[in-house]
Formats: sequence, structure tokens, C-alpha cells
Amino acid sequence: MELITGAYEPKEAESNIYEKWEQSGYFNPDKLPGERNEKYIVYMPLPNVTGTLHMGHALDNTLQDIVIRYHRMKGYKTLWFPGTDHAGIATQYVVEKELKKRGINRFELGREKFIEKIWEWKNKYGNTIIEQLKKLGVSCDWSRIRFTMDEKYAKDVQNAFVHYHEKGFLYRGKRVVNWCPRCGTSLSELELEYKDEKSKLWYIKYNFKDQNSKIKSVTVATTRPETMLGDTAVAVHPKDDRYKNMIGKTLILPIMHREIPIVADDAIDMEFGTGAVKVTPAHDMVDFEMGERHKLEVIQVIDERGKMNENAGIYNEMKAEEAREKIVERLKGEKLLEKEESYDHRVAVCYRCGHVIEPVPSLQWFLRMEELAKNALDAVKSKKVKIIPNNFEKKYFDWLENIRDWTISRQIWWGHQIPVYFCKNKLESISNENKEEYVVSLERPGTCPFCKKCEMEQSPDVLDTWFSSALWPFAGLSESDLKNYYPGTTLITARDILNLWVARMIYSGIEFKKELPFTNVFIHGTILTKDGKRMSKSLGTGIDPLKYIDQYGADATRFGIVWQASGQDIRWDETAIIAGKKFANKLWNASRFVLANASPNGISINQLNPHISASTDADKKILRALEKTKESIERDIKNFEFSRPLHTAYDFFWHEFCDIYLEISKKQLSVPNGKDENLSENTKAILIHVLLSSLKIFHPFIPFITEEIYSRIPLENKKECLMIEEW
Repeated sequence: MELITGAYEPKEAESNIYEKWEQSGYFNPDKLPGERNEKYIVYMPLPNVTGTLHMGHALDNTLQDIVIRYHRMKGYKTLWFPGTDHAGIATQYVVEKELKKRGINRFELGREKFIEKIWEWKNKYGNTIIEQLKKLGVSCDWSRIRFTMDEKYAKDVQNAFVHYHEKGFLYRGKRVVNWCPRCGTSLSELELEYKDEKSKLWYIKYNFKDQNSKIKSVTVATTRPETMLGDTAVAVHPKDDRYKNMIGKTLILPIMHREIPIVADDAIDMEFGTGAVKVTPAHDMVDFEMGERHKLEVIQVIDERGKMNENAGIYNEMKAEEAREKIVERLKGEKLLEKEESYDHRVAVCYRCGHVIEPVPSLQWFLRMEELAKNALDAVKSKKVKIIPNNFEKKYFDWLENIRDWTISRQIWWGHQIPVYFCKNKLESISNENKEEYVVSLERPGTCPFCKKCEMEQSPDVLDTWFSSALWPFAGLSESDLKNYYPGTTLITARDILNLWVARMIYSGIEFKKELPFTNVFIHGTILTKDGKRMSKSLGTGIDPLKYIDQYGADATRFGIVWQASGQDIRWDETAIIAGKKFANKLWNASRFVLANASPNGISINQLNPHISASTDADKKILRALEKTKESIERDIKNFEFSRPLHTAYDFFWHEFCDIYLEISKKQLSVPNGKDENLSENTKAILIHVLLSSLKIFHPFIPFITEEIYSRIPLENKKECLMIEEW
């Protein structure tokens, strides 16, 4: 048995320890020793294959690792499912940029060759973040790792689409969607980010058709004058007394000289601008819905490239921003611009490329959300799924109670191609039956049911990445794993994907497996910069956790993260990692002292019974403190408290054990022979017992150094790894 000498060097120890863990097979629940009747299953929030480890990943995965290691030591059959997401838009964007450097355009390559290039990229770089997570010490079952484009996973995704279609939950229609001109695809509202923009509010006069009345015009306020070319109404609130007598009258749309009505609608905010609002059904979600209610024409004036189209008249082919300037100039010249004001508002941008979103009408596939949303709501309201802390329930409820149908189709090439086949001759019916011109099928139809001639063409669209990740708890699993490891227990994640992902997994579990996928959802805080801003690699405010792991070790990095993870957002402070490094040294040195005083022949399990043989007040005090500490930590981990139990364990070990008991033990170990012949041996047993218990307590938080020290304890009949010791 090698005793502890010298200083602890994380770089030397951590890779060897992780290799030992992997070789043991104990990450796999089927290989865990002993009888384990209860299961504890965690689902990893899927990192993108384009991703590299950032502080958010480090926090999220450290917390998951804590609960998995704790429950593994508590005797549960533990399984942590790992995987990566194909990240349709992000991955295509990355590969397109790489090809562009070589002067290659994806359209020149064609779809098939381009997808081959993405697979080449994925096979080369797609596991980068997995290897980085291993450096952090995460104890996932890597034998069960899944990728959302794996063959079995893809089949389950296709089956889900067909299931929804057969149930009548899917429809295809032309509606206004959030369109990214850069990525060339639609996005759901949850895939948008918002940036503050200093802009203007323009007040524009719309003249009445009938100029005989006392009031000659109505003034509307807008932040987007360029869209006015597609206006088909002006709307006011039905209870707004200023406009009651104008409802139903006709206005002349400036520049386009088109007649448009004044309509009344409850969606109008009477406090915005003048209380009269231009309605452009083609370029605003709310306006589109108003247009449907009032049967307004939908006139698109901005295309998918972010340019004005032929419906914009003389502004055709101008960029929207350029057209805005020209239109404002013209309104001024025609005395129709009443005034303009500075106006700060939030602009929607693509969550991947940062380009400003353009709402445009587009033919897309939509998933009806009413029943699915109700299922997800009921699951949380009934407490069958607990969201912790419960203040996040409001965000969850607000979204589901006001949900829109989900645009699930995307106009990119990388992803799950929609299993829809169209007649190449575009026939819309079979004889007198009113059937649409597509077939939803897992396999390409042998014969076109419409024209009886063509080889049907598959839809070029792919499914939204979140459609496939919504199936993560069960998609791609073997039949035995579905039987043995579904449903799971816990999900730990960040608040920004509560609706994007968590809600969708909940209703997907109910819909496809008739069981909730998990019972606990813990939402942790966000790691911010020291001055409270979001970390961003692009802005240079991101911090690479691998830098800390390289400099201080994985344990110190985990310690520093968890030390600050009190549930609130974290204003990052590197000194917590330095404190973690100091604590690792303290643990190492204290262990060296204890092991140097242990029996050179090893200590048997039977000798470790100090509760009975504690003979001094100091012995009794440290043992009581140990039990109290264990109880407190256990209670906190069960309640998804992470920072507090680490603080509790730290205070016990550093102050009560090292500062007090270790000093007293030196005297008890040196009592002359004959005065109290049992005191020295009993003190050794207590030292080993408290050290071993402390290693168990700290193992979920700082697994590497605790495993290394455990391997050096001269204890007979001990386990192969601390990882499977009894907590």
C-alpha cells in the first residue's frame, strides 16, 4: 500500500484515475456490484456536436455528476445517459463556413455531397466536447452514448412525425414564421434571441378616402416604415373612444395608394403610439392573426433574403434597411410624416448567427399544440413532475397557456428529412377525392398514388432540431433499456431551455410512452461575468473551464463552481477555484498525517467501530459532528442544494477535524504505553474512520483526489473504487 508523500499533482493523477473508472465498468449500471433494487436515472442536456466546453456546461454537468455519484454510493442502480445533438442550423453553419474558405458553395456540391462533408466534419470534431467532459470527471455510461442522427434514433424521429400526422396533429400551411435570411430557414419563437436597439418611432398620416369629413387623416406609429407597403388595414381597440366613430371607414395607404379599412381588435395596445396601428399580415405574427380574424389580404413585400420584392413597387430588390430610408424621405416630402421620436426596443435575432429575424409568410409544417400543451401543464400542476425551484413554474405555465402551433419544418439540409413525398406532377387530387398531393410514409412509395407515373419526390425540409431532442429520454434506446431504464428520475438544466426542451420532453413522454420521462427538473442559475453580464465567446467575455482544469485541476474547478452555485445566478469569482486548490492540498496533507499514523499492516473493517470505543470527549465530539454533517449533506443533496452541502463538508473537515481533532489526536497518539493502552489504537481507528467518511462525503463534489487518497488507505477488504463505496 503506497502511503501519501509529496504534494498532490492533479495533472498526473486525474487521467490515470479516469482511466481506472472507465476500465472498472461501474459507470454502467448493469455492472455495478451488489444488489441494487432502486434506480436513479439522469438525462444529460445534449451538447451540440459543434460545441466545446464552456462554464455553463461545467456547472450543469458537475451538478449532474454530484447526484449520480451520491446515488451510486447510496446503493442505487444509477444510469446517466450521455449524448450529443446534431444541431441542424449550427452544424450546417459551421461546415458552410469551412467550405467557404475553400471557395466551395453547398449548392454547387448538392445535398448528398454536402451532407457527406458534414458527416466527415462530425466524425473528426463531433466528440470534442465528450472528451472535455471526461476531463471534468463526469461519470456517464459512455457505452450508452447516443447521437440524435444515429440510425435507430432517426427512425424513432420519423415514426414520431408519422404518428402525429396520423393523429391529425400535423398540418401544412402558409403562415407568418420567424425567418432568418442568413440561415435561410424558419425558426420557432423559442429559438430567437433579443438585442436592444436604439431606433425611432415614426408617426405617419393615413388620409381618409372621404376628405369631406372634419378629420382628414389617422396617424399611426411604427418602428418599421418599410413594411407599410404591405399594409391591408389600420387597427384600433374597440374600447378606444378616440376612434369609435372611425371603425369601418376607408383610408388610402400612403405611397401605394391602396384602399384599406379601419378595423377594431382587442389585440391593440391603446397606450402604444397613437393607439392606431398599421396591420401588415405578411410581416408580423400578431398582424397575421388579426388578418385572419378580419379576413385581410396578405401582401408580402419583403422576401426570404431580407430584400424588398416586386410587391414593393419602385423599392423592389432594395435591402429592407435601404428601403426604410427612402420611404421615410418620401413621406417627409409628401408631408405625411407627422414626427419621429427616439425609441429603444428589442429586436429579434437568430440564436445561431445573430442575423435580424424577418417575419415572412412561408409554407411550413405545423404541430398542433393544444392537447400536447395541456398534458405538459397537467404534469406539473399535479406535481407529478416537480420543477425546482418552483418559481420557474410561472415561466413554464405562461408559455404553455399561451402557446402557438409549433413550426417544425426547417429549410436546411442537415437534419432529419421530413418523411413526406410529393407528386412530381403536383396533382392535388385523385379523381373526385379531395386529397392533398403528398404522402406521409417511412418509406418512399413505390407508385405515386396521384399521377400513377412519377417517382415521388421527398420534401427537402428537415425537422426542427428540438423536435428530435424532445424525444431524447427514449429515442434510440434498445428494447431492454426502454424496459429497464425508462422512465428516468432527474433532469438538471438551465432555465433558457425550460420551454425549448423540458416541456417538449414531458409531453413527448406522455404521448409516445404513456409515462412521464422524469419526476424532478432542477433549474440551476447562470454563470455570469464578474460584473453581471452573460458570458460570450464572441464578445470575449467567455471563460474556458479547461484553462482552470489545466491550471488547478478538475477537483478545484468543480469545487469553485459548486462553491458559488447557491441557486441564484453566479457572478463568477475565480478565487473560489483557488480556494478549491487550497482545500485539495489541505485534504491531501491531512490524509498524509492520518495514514502515516495508521497501522502499517492495515486496519480491518471490524476495527472501525469507534462509536462504541470512543473514549475521550474529543472523540465523541468529532463523531457527533461527523454524523450531523452527513445528515445535513444528505438532506441538502436530496433537495438539490449543492453549494450549501459543500460549505458544510468544508467547515467540518477544515475546522472541526483538521483544526481541532487532528491537533488533539497528536496528544492521544503519544500517550505513554501503560497509561491507556487502548487510546492510541482507538485514536488511529477514529482518524481512519473520519477520513474515510470525509472522502465519501466529498467524493461527489471532488471525485479525483478523494479516489486517489482512498486507493492509499490501508484498509482490509475495501472496495475496488471509492466510487462504489457505501456513502
